[in-house]
Amino acid sequence: MSPTIVLFIGGLLVLVGITLSLSLIGVVTAERRGVARSLTAVQALDAAPVLLKADLDKPFSERVVAPLGERLVGVGRRIMRAGTAERIQHRLDIAGNPPAWDVNRIIGLKVLGLLVIGVLAFLWTAGSQSLLTTTVSTAGLGSFGYVLPNILVYNAGQKRETLMQRALPDALDLLTISVEAGLGFDAAVMRVARNTEGPLAQEFSRLLQEMQLGVGRMEAMRAMAERTTLADLKSFCLAMVQADQLGIPIGRVLRIQSHEMRVKRRQRAEEKAQKVPVKIMVPLVLFILPCLFIVVIGPGVLRIVAVFSR
Repeated sequence: MSPTIVLFIGGLLVLVGITLSLSLIGVVTAERRGVARSLTAVQALDAAPVLLKADLDKPFSERVVAPLGERLVGVGRRIMRAGTAERIQHRLDIAGNPPAWDVNRIIGLKVLGLLVIGVLAFLWTAGSQSLLTTTVSTAGLGSFGYVLPNILVYNAGQKRETLMQRALPDALDLLTISVEAGLGFDAAVMRVARNTEGPLAQEFSRLLQEMQLGVGRMEAMRAMAERTTLADLKSFCLAMVQADQLGIPIGRVLRIQSHEMRVKRRQRAEEKAQKVPVKIMVPLVLFILPCLFIVVIGPGVLRIVAVFSR
């Protein structure tokens, strides 16, 4: 073998050895770098600020459900008409602003009800009904899911105002007696708020808080009238505003208002009593009279049938 070939083979072996050595060094170095990066990440996580750790330690509802709710609220505000948020807030004021209920939550629940009930209606009717029936059912039930939160808020407001209407005459009697006994209007309102319970006491407490914060009596009474749709309470608030503007003694106005509330409560009771015969007519005709006819006429009909059959 010639020296040139030996020299060439030797150089090739040296080159292969150098390549393998560099590859081995590169692999080891990459592994070390990966381990070093992992250790650095773990150390950085351990040394992270308190706020970052707090974000990572938040429950699933705050990390996932809350952002999803914000997106639903954004979608709802885009598809709603102008002024819908103000009307929802007014309904919440009428319902007494229940805990954990606000405008954003109502809007999010409206969109969620639209999506969930609409999808369930589509899945329920897609396989067994025609395309028109599926479309109508999905649209109708989805619309019902959209307005369902409004119905719940409206129902809560109606129940609250019913309780307020029942308690208003007694509260006005207590307010009248307190004013005629020498207390000021603010002190009389405080006594009513402390000695009574229910939504009407909450409204008087809010009225007192607004007056203590510096709001004028007339403005506070007007705000109280705007927070309700109860005609008797609105009449009381407007009468107090007029008495304050015209300088009429408050005791006299309260005495007249208390008497009117008593008369109206008696008239409402008489009205309900007069409605009872009309309301009882439907079950009487549909359920009671047929059973009575069967008991009275049934034996005679059986005898007549038996005679004619012979």
